[in-house]
Amino acid sequence: MQCGEDDCEKRAAVELHVPWRENLVVCPAHARAWAQRDGVVPVPIEGEADRWP
Repeated sequence: MQCGEDDCEKRAAVELHVPWRENLVVCPAHARAWAQRDGVVPVPIEGEADRWP
């Protein structure tokens, strides 16, 4: 599964639960940035986080 952020071709490994929009699946780098926002809860996608280099 590919990262849900525009222009990112990395593999998604985290599902973000975002209160003000639909959930989003992103790569670990984008998850790190999103997780700093209030109310955003990052949840690792089972089996994907282990495969991400």
